Amino acid sequence: MNTEHENHKLEKRLCREVGRAIVDYNMIEEGDRVMVCLSGGKDSYAMLDILQKLQARAPISFEMIVVNLDQKQPGFPADILPAYLTELGVKFHIENQDTYSIVKRVIPEGKTMCSLCSRLRRGILYRVASELGATKIALGHHRDDILQTLLLNMFFGAKLKGMPPKLVSDDGQHVVIRPMAYVAEKDLTRWAEVREFPIIPCTLCGSQENLQRKQVGLMLKDWEKRFPGRVENMFSALQNIVPSHLMDRSLFPFETIRATGEASEDGDKAFDDEPLPAPATPLLSDEPDAVGNVGSTRTVISISTAH
Repeated sequence: MNTEHENHKLEKRLCREVGRAIVDYNMIEEGDRVMVCLSGGKDSYAMLDILQKLQARAPISFEMIVVNLDQKQPGFPADILPAYLTELGVKFHIENQDTYSIVKRVIPEGKTMCSLCSRLRRGILYRVASELGATKIALGHHRDDILQTLLLNMFFGAKLKGMPPKLVSDDGQHVVIRPMAYVAEKDLTRWAEVREFPIIPCTLCGSQENLQRKQVGLMLKDWEKRFPGRVENMFSALQNIVPSHLMDRSLFPFETIRATGEASEDGDKAFDDEPLPAPATPLLSDEPDAVGNVGSTRTVISISTAH
């Protein structure tokens, strides 16, 4: 199979998965003005690239404006993104805010700066979204980011909490979307190589790497290699919650449960070792099903499969 054919399959898969997430969660609607946050990393470049492809073939009309926040880290190549976006012919806005100096002044030497930097960046982007009249803020987080966040919250935050594909911002003023929620990071890595995005490294600030997130990410990669399908099943589990079989009293009224005298298929077989479901068919299959749909274990939607 030649490289061109493989690249075409990858492009179709990315468009399909992004399009499916947009439809599943109603991320983008008629007349939306979407602020696409571009950091200069592979994920946000890919998000912009795929959204452009979908915008050209979508059954709805929406506008995009790309926003980059130049935080004035030493060595940041400020010319790369404006040149790239100008050549691309998209609307864009570069927001210049020296958050680097603030973080360096507040955070002791040797301590990680990511948390404060993230809070400052978020506040600035919310303000810019209001000034630009954006109705949605698009972030480039992918499937692996979502699973890492789930495990980090379990391991270190004692919460069963992930990273939602769509949410209202903490200031209550904006809707934040993650169009690449269904996309595997390995596909984004390959796509960045295919498209030759001008990647800007995220280590310019000299801050320590988030070791906990890195370790969890490596653990997921190891699982994916040794136990094919495990990571996909974990992700699917986020969409198949059974509150009655967890322990959160705010989600299920355990205190009012009474025997009904009626059999229920949803009832727990308390004394049985229930068999686990059969392993799912790989979700990213490119083989057509009986009616010609690709990736038949997931719904295929028109926004992402038109050509």
